[in-house]
Amino acid sequence: MAAKPFPILFITASRIGDAVLTSGLVKALAREIPAARFTIVGSALTAPLFAQTPGLERLIVMEKQPLGAHWLGLWRQVRARRWGLVVDLRGSGLSGLLNRSRRAVHGMSPLGGHKVVEAARLLKLERDPPAPYLFTSPEIEARATALTQGAGPILAIAPSANWIGKTWPSERFAAVARRLLGPGGAMAGGRLMVLGAYRDRLDADPVKAAVPSGRQIDLVGAEDLLVCHAALKRARLFIGNDSGLMHLAAAAGVPTLGLFGPSDETAYAPWGLQARAFRGPRTFAEFKEIDPHLNQAVCHMMDLRTEVVVSAAETLLRETGPVAPADAHA
Repeated sequence: MAAKPFPILFITASRIGDAVLTSGLVKALAREIPAARFTIVGSALTAPLFAQTPGLERLIVMEKQPLGAHWLGLWRQVRARRWGLVVDLRGSGLSGLLNRSRRAVHGMSPLGGHKVVEAARLLKLERDPPAPYLFTSPEIEARATALTQGAGPILAIAPSANWIGKTWPSERFAAVARRLLGPGGAMAGGRLMVLGAYRDRLDADPVKAAVPSGRQIDLVGAEDLLVCHAALKRARLFIGNDSGLMHLAAAAGVPTLGLFGPSDETAYAPWGLQARAFRGPRTFAEFKEIDPHLNQAVCHMMDLRTEVVVSAAETLLRETGPVAPADAHA
């Protein structure tokens, strides 16, 4: 006899990075509860990341409205059902108003730490935190294979971030690409994948110019995030600012070098054995001293030198060794 469906309401974060970092909870629940049936709530940016979740019944896009009206709207959509579990990563009071057997709400614990561990604590999994994981489909993997076909290793770069303060200059990303992909470089003869949203194209253009067009894989504003995630599985190395795309790369398993300045790597470092957080000469605390609210419209990353990023990238390449061929990810 088939197990009775177990309905789970999973409210994920509104920002890409936070949603990716906590995505391992969905995989853990799907693995431990074969009869799980998911209703996943996210923003317009994050809900599509979960479109291929096994047992998915419904995706709900919830965007912020004045006076918390978005929560009222969500309550109206989910109030009629009895939920086996409500997981709320936004820390709202919604679960207290629903008919549910169990709930796990972000913010109930005063402990901090890395966001992956913090999320795992909600389900008492902190001893073995579920790594970030996004489900794809054969069609998405096939699209990624088509986009990345060609000879030579792929260097992936995402030169943008959600705040200019933590955005390393595009010209320096371009210089790193030329060093690594040029003659004598650690990835000589390789190709360059550039990622970002359509609004990031001005940041991306100087980076794309680092190699001839025939060696470019331009994903800036061109593909959805799950396709980008699948394409990143085919890369040899990712370099980017602290951003959602950095976390997407680390979740894909590509060796990931995240460049940090005015953000806290103890909470937001890319997660994984092949992922590294790398910063310049100043600590996060020193950035907080000069920009207490982390909101100044100024680049704080200027003292991170190109040559030290190149060296860090070369070290990560040596430490991670050869990677599987692209077709191994399909």
